[in-house]
Order: sequence, then structure tokens, then C-alpha cells
Amino acid sequence: MKKAIYPGSFDPVTLGHLDIIKRSSKIVDELIVGVLNNNSKSPLFSVENRVKMLKEVVKDIPNVEVMSFEGLLVDFAREMNAQIIVRGLRAVTDFEYELQMSQTNMVLDDTIDTIFFTTSLEYAYLSSSTVKEAAYYGADISRFVPEPVISQVYDKFKIKEK
Repeated sequence: MKKAIYPGSFDPVTLGHLDIIKRSSKIVDELIVGVLNNNSKSPLFSVENRVKMLKEVVKDIPNVEVMSFEGLLVDFAREMNAQIIVRGLRAVTDFEYELQMSQTNMVLDDTIDTIFFTTSLEYAYLSSSTVKEAAYYGADISRFVPEPVISQVYDKFKIKEK
């Protein structure tokens, strides 16, 4: 059984993230979306809220599970019996960072491999930071995030939905 983990902060989940989830879920038996609980960052949403949002947007993908984790990704992958880490690449700058992380993970545990998905062109510019900035200034974010997430992002900034 092929099991993979797609890790990230997902603060908030974007249509780009959802695209990677859908595509990667087709090549594994089970995909765990791992929501990183990173105490050194100040996320817009709590880890519980991010897990809840993701569960809502992936509810129709039967082989996808969402859970939070903290600590090293390879430790979480080992705990989940996952053999694959899924990462998305938007640009060359992403590749440099992700290659370094992939190589480090391989040194830490050579039984866990990384697969890279290039982002679909329609989402190549998109990041959670972009969504937050656009929402903060009242822009329409309906082309950036799944429908159930839109009002939650606007609520955080006390902005009426577009």
C-alpha cells in the first residue's frame, strides 16, 4: 500500500493546494494532508481551524485524511508508515528550497522519498500569503481559495464577503 504525506501550513488552504491534493491522491492508496503546527510562526488560523477547513474541502476525496503534526516531517511520516512525501513547486526558488529539504529528509530517513508536483499554470502565482494580503485589502479571493474558506478568511479581517 502506497501511503504519502502532503505537509504544509495551509494558512489558509488555497486552490493550488487543493490541486496538488487531488492530483497526488490519484497516485497513492492513501494521502495524509499533514497540517504543521509550528509554534515559531503566527498563523492567521489555529491548527484546529486549518484542519477543519481542509477536512471540509477534501471530504469528497475518499483516500485523503487530514491531521495535524509537529516536529520533524520524517518522524511524522515514519509514525504514519508513509513512504512518500508530496511537495508542490511553483517556481525555481521553490525548487532550490524543496531540493535541500528533500535531501535532508533522505539523510534522516532513506526509506522515505519525495515526489514533486509542479503547480498547474492557473495557480503558479498563488500562495497563502497572497490570499491573506488580498483579503486584508478587501479584494475578491474567490479565485484563490475553495468556497467554504472564503468567508472564514474575510471574517479574520472583519471584511464583508465580496
